Parts: sequence; structure tokens; C-alpha cells
Amino acid sequence: MTRAGCRASCRSAQNWSSATCGRSSSPGCSAFRATRPPDQGIPPEASHEQPVDPGRARPTGWVRIRLVTRAFASPIFGGHARKDDHYMAKLGTILDQIDAGSMLLPEFQRGYVWNREQVRGLMRSLYYGYPVGALLVWETEGSGQAVRGGGATSGPKQLLLDGQQRVTTLYGIVRGRPPSFFEGESDAFDDLRFNVETEAFQFHAPVKMKDDPRWVDVTALFVEGPGETYAVLSTHPETRDRFTLYVDRLQKVRNIVERVFHIEAITGADKTVDVVVDIFNRVNSGGTKLSKGDLALARICSEWGDARPTMRRNLDRWRDDDGFSFTADWLLRNVNAAATGRAPFSALEDVSADDFRDALNATLHHIEHFLRELAVGRLGLDHDRVLMGRYAIPVLTRHLHKHGGRFADGAEADKALYWYVQAALRGRFAGSTETFLAKDLETVDKHGIDGVIAALARTRKGNMSIDAQDFEGVGKGSRSYPLLYMLARVTAALDLVTGRPLGADTDAVQTHEIFPKQTLNKAGFSRAEVNQIANFAFLTPSSAIQFSGLDPATYLGSLDPVARRSQFIPDDPALWRVENYRRFLDARRQLLAAAANEFLDDLLAGRRPWSKPLEAIAVSPEIDESDARAVQIRSLVDELVEMGYAKPVLDTEIADPETGRTLAVAEAFWPEGLQPGQGAPVVLELDPEEAELARLAELRFEVFTSVDALRGYAQRRGEVASGDREDDGVSPVAGDLLAAAHDPTPLAPAESSPAPEQLADADTPDVGGALDRALLDVTERCRTELDYHPRYFVSMVAQHGSLGAVRRLLAAPAVSDGFVLLWERQRLDLSVEAIVTDSRFAHLFTEQEQAIARRRLEDFGYDPQAA
Repeated sequence: MTRAGCRASCRSAQNWSSATCGRSSSPGCSAFRATRPPDQGIPPEASHEQPVDPGRARPTGWVRIRLVTRAFASPIFGGHARKDDHYMAKLGTILDQIDAGSMLLPEFQRGYVWNREQVRGLMRSLYYGYPVGALLVWETEGSGQAVRGGGATSGPKQLLLDGQQRVTTLYGIVRGRPPSFFEGESDAFDDLRFNVETEAFQFHAPVKMKDDPRWVDVTALFVEGPGETYAVLSTHPETRDRFTLYVDRLQKVRNIVERVFHIEAITGADKTVDVVVDIFNRVNSGGTKLSKGDLALARICSEWGDARPTMRRNLDRWRDDDGFSFTADWLLRNVNAAATGRAPFSALEDVSADDFRDALNATLHHIEHFLRELAVGRLGLDHDRVLMGRYAIPVLTRHLHKHGGRFADGAEADKALYWYVQAALRGRFAGSTETFLAKDLETVDKHGIDGVIAALARTRKGNMSIDAQDFEGVGKGSRSYPLLYMLARVTAALDLVTGRPLGADTDAVQTHEIFPKQTLNKAGFSRAEVNQIANFAFLTPSSAIQFSGLDPATYLGSLDPVARRSQFIPDDPALWRVENYRRFLDARRQLLAAAANEFLDDLLAGRRPWSKPLEAIAVSPEIDESDARAVQIRSLVDELVEMGYAKPVLDTEIADPETGRTLAVAEAFWPEGLQPGQGAPVVLELDPEEAELARLAELRFEVFTSVDALRGYAQRRGEVASGDREDDGVSPVAGDLLAAAHDPTPLAPAESSPAPEQLADADTPDVGGALDRALLDVTERCRTELDYHPRYFVSMVAQHGSLGAVRRLLAAPAVSDGFVLLWERQRLDLSVEAIVTDSRFAHLFTEQEQAIARRRLEDFGYDPQAA
């Protein structure tokens, strides 16, 4: 379709938004875009601001948008409005309007989420003139809508609905600073460079770009002008001969600010916040949807612009001062409970801004009371990992709000805590949160704390006892871990070495395996058995070091029996032997269940004295550096965060949203996708036999059972977003299960690794000889001795050759899945790293590569020289 044909077609349907018809004569027109090759422009997954498919039917209830077609030039866009159908504005003009405060974000918009690969992709598309999409704004005529970065202002404003990521990125690059409405990580667009020879956009890499004048600072090009750059390029011996060509290319970069954007405006008194949010969700079909809570808060913000900022300030305060991370939706649930006594956010429709402000201020006091005096002071739940059952808190907030902010007495407070712990342990709000919250809010209003206890007991057929099975959880993400920690705090557990109460010393407390992981791995126990909650105790790091790697049959007998019993460790020495590990777990679970029942019964009966409140103690977040799996996961998370992806929740339970039952205890979980609002939830589950993979697939989760597979997927996704790679369809769609734990897609090479054609250098001696035979030998021994077939490595050898495959593993930022498995089996002698340290192959590898191999082996307890 020609641009003229597209224009005529669009004009005939100009009363409909292009979010519906999808056509426009602008570069962002989806009809015109279809004529472009698929590899041009930003791939769909590179932006959450995707145009809606023009061929699909209009959804029911679609709002008709009147396009503003003024016959005069709009002052908002610096005289660039068109007569016929849509606004057109140069990028430079848009950036000027942001500086002037005429273009802002509505308060309900979420923050900046793009990563560096998406930034590179956008700049590449603009440089080559590829389509980058239109903008959608909400034009307000002095309505005083709440905006981000400028407060509740009056006068004509353009509130950016679709295009935030693109406009924010370009503002940051061109101006050298984030816009006033910015929320996010600004390093996503800092230090961008342009190569005048290759015409590639890359972020600053000091080693790669050192003393190379061809890499030009893009932001400096806009902010400071090209003069200094021209002076360098015109005189440097490596660039002066091509100076004229380089000037043309740099001017092409600078001309990006002249790029004209197609802008549609939503205007009119009938376009309320509700209508605009609905339009936002429809247009923004590929990205972050605004929840019902966002919509409710948007209404409040339209009358009280400081509502969301006030909530954010307090969420930040709890995170920074107390170590508790809450979401805005969770806080809004509490405010809604206090203000209306109902669960659905729609209840806030009838709440005025003044009433909301009062309810929010009261709610903050109620939550403070619960956290400091009850959760921490009475239960010892003093950090984020152990604060369980968070959606039970709105029920208690409601009760406190109705009774002046305090419980009637200590006995009622303890009953409330009894219900809170039981509701958390039973997963009361893990499934249909709003349904059960609605029931419990109604019950607590009518019948108080006794009523919600009785209601919970009915769901349990009267059985509220804790039994040994409740302590069968795996890892810190299971529901039973907070219960274990709580028991250690409320029963004044002692450090096993010093005999002093936990937290009495300056050292932080950490989780310690009573039976060491390596001992259990060597004995053939599964990962799930090794990580059982009943194998956890709490010690200071200095005490834990004394037991590291020791046989429990030896060290447990040397402990003070009082200290040992304070952590519910069975006294029977026969249970301390590795061959009796499963019996030890059973016995300890029985002791823990008995202690839990005694404590909860005392709370319910009001028998627990109100003595000195418990103080929060420091809990060490550090991982065990001798645990190869833990180090590998940490390295993965650090790498993904560096790539611009979100931080995951680590070691967390994933519950069925309908039934509340546990589907998995994931090593890492991205509930809103690797980038918030872009894609399906992502799960890293390294114990697939312990998870309900089929149900997770049904719920459209992306499940990875291999660290290497997830890393490879994230790298490919970034390459596609930047335009360095075509979307070959390898990336999984929602619900795909990558369950071949040791057969992931090969990693992309690190920047410092050799190029593929160098990996199997035919001139290197013995590439096809001894090294091939050694790798074949260890592969066969893995299969015959360990019943493990390293398919991933075999595929790498087939693709890159023996030397190339080994070098790629050494260039990776962390150890591979295969290395971790061999570490767990105590067979690092079969690892690639062990071969690299073999003197027979020293001539094949650099000193740096050999040092990497030695360090990895030594870090995880294997001495290559002793072997």
C-alpha cells in the first residue's frame, strides 16, 4: 500500500481511533508498516506500546474517540498540527513541550521499564527511518487532572497515554537527563555510543571502545554539539580519510530530533478517568494493563493529586527502614478495607478524596501498629522473607479501624495473631484473594475476631492443629519456613555454638543446614530432600563456619543439649547418621509441630504473657558461596538485572490462583514477566518433579527448569529487541515448558569471548586429538557412572568444535547446569574445568582461561592439583 492510498483509506474512517482502524499515513501507520520487511523497526516484543492488530473486530464496548481536527495550527505542538486528520509533531518540539510542562504523564501511568537492548533498537529504527509507532495523548482543558512530575495542574496539557517508553528514552538521550515525570532506572539510556564506521549503537564498553575515535557519545552529540567530535575525526589518522562520510552519518543521528511523530488526541468533557483508563488498556494491548486498583486510584488522583505519591513514600519507607516490601495494590486493599469494609476496588467509587485521605492516614497507623507491635514484637516476624499471609492484614486493618486503632486487650490481639498465622499457613488468601477477603471482611464486621477464627475452622472441619506434614516444605519459599523462623524467635532459640539467644550478639543470623548439602548429595539424596525445612536451623555466620562440612553424627553430639533442644533437634544419636536422614526429618517435624501447637494454643487462650516485646534482629541475606547452585542462580539474577530485566522474587511459593494450593516453590519468579507488564509470568523451577508443570502451563506461565535455558532466552530476547537478531520463533510463548533441564539452547558468547570462527582454530595443535578424546571419555563416564547425558555440551561441541565449546563455557559469567550437577554428585573430576587444568592441554588455553577453571573448581571444594 502506498502512503497516498493509506492516507485516503484512513481519511474515510477518521472518526475512529487508529487503535481500531490501525491506519495512518504517518510512519507509525500499521497499514503502511505492513509493507516493511519484518526485520525493520522495533520487534513487537521490544515495546509494550504495540499497535492493536488492525484486522481484528472492535471489542464490545469500544469507546468512540473524537479525533481533534482543528483547522489551525495547534500551539501545543508548535504549529505542526495537520488540517485533515491527526496531529503531527517533530520530536524536538515534543521534547520542548516536556521541558515546558505541557506534555506530562497521567498519575495512573506506571514507570519506565525498558532495558538497554530496547533503547538500542529504538535508536536503530529511528536512524534507518523505520516505523516506531504513533503517540496517543489525553488532552485536558484545565480539568486539573493529576499528573506525574508536575502535581495537579490546570491549563491545557497533553498527558501521554501510549508512547511513554519511547518518549522517555529519547528525552533522556537527547537532553542527557530523565524527564521530570521519570520513575525507573535511568542507566537504561545512559552512555549510548554510535560507531561512525559500522553505524551500530552500543552502550559504553570501556575495554572495547578505549582509544577508538569511531565510537561517539550520542548524548554529547546532542547536548554539546558535534564540534569536538568533528575535530577528532578530521585529524585522527584512522578516521580522517573517511571524515566526510562520518559527518554525514553523525548528521543523520542528529536529525532524529527532526523525526515527525503522528499523534492522536483524546479530548472532550465526556472522557473521564474511567473512559481514558479503558482506552489505555485497549490500546496498550501488548503491555502493562492497569488493574482495578490502578483505576480506583486514578479516580482518587483526579481529585487529590498527592494520593499515589503519599502511598509510594510510605511503601518506600517500609522497604528502606523496616525491610518490608509491599505493593501499591496491597496498601490500597488495606485502605479500601478501612474506608468501605469491602474487598472489590469498585467500592472506592463512592469514596471522596477527603475520605480517602483520612482512611489512608488511619490505615498507615493501623499497619504500623500491626507490624511493629504485633508481627515483630509478638511473633518475631521481622523481615520480608518471613512476613507471611499479607492479605490477611486488611482484615485486621478493618477491625482496628472500627475500634479506634487498637484491639480491646492483649487477649483479643493474641486471638487476632492466632487467626493471622493459621490463615497464612492454610493459604487462606493464596487463591481467590478477593473472594475470601470479602467474606472475612463481612465476618469481622459482624462477629469480630472470634468470627473469622470460627469461619476458618469450618473450612478445616474443626481441625486447626499443626501436624508434622505442615513442616514438609522445601526451601525458604515454602509456607512452613516463616513458621519455623517464628518458633525460633518466640521460644528464644539459642545459637548452637555460643548458647546465647539468637540476635543477642552483633552478628546477623543465617539459615544453616543441619545435615550439610554436600554430605547429603554424596549420599544420593534428592535436591528436594536436601532442602527440606526440617533440615534448617538458625546460627550466626561465625558459628556456622565451625560446622561447615562436618558429619552431623560428630558435631551434634558435641553441642550443649539445651541449645540443641532449643532448635528442636532430636536427642537420639542414631538419627544423626546420614543413612537415617529421613527418620531425622520425621522426628524433627514432630517436635516442631508440638511446639507450634503449644504456642498457638497459648495465643488463642490468652495464656501467653505480655513481657518485653521481641526486637527485630539482623538476618543475613548472603548465600552460601560453597553452594554451586545458589551461586549460579545469583549470577543469573545479576546478569538479567544488568541486561535491564526486573529483579525476581527468590525462593518463593507459587499458588494456584483459583484453589490456593502450592504449584511450585520456585528458585526465582517474575510475576509480571521479565519486564513488568511485558509478557507472561516467568518461573525458574529447578525441581520440576516437585512442581505441577501442567497446571503452570495451563495458567500460561513461562517455566524454565534450567538456568542456562533462561539465560539463553533472555539473551536472545535482548538481541531481537536491539535488532541484532531476527525473531526466529525460538523464544517460548506463554505456557511453553522448557523442561529439558540439561538441554537448553546454547548461550550467546560473552563480549570478551572469541568470535565463532576463532573457536576451533585449525592451526591450534591437537584440537582434533587428545582434547577430543578426553571430552568423549568424560561424556561417556557421565552417562555410565552417573546416568547423566550432557546433551547441552554435546550439542555445543557439534556446533563449535571441542575447543570452541570449552572456551564458550569458560567465557560464560557463571558455571553451567552441567557443572552444578557434577558438583552435587561430587564428581567435578568429570567437569570441563577439570580438563582445562590438566597439564596435557595447557597449550590450548590462555592463562586467563586456566585461571577461571581453577577458581571455579577451588571455589566449590575441588583441588585439581590433588586430583
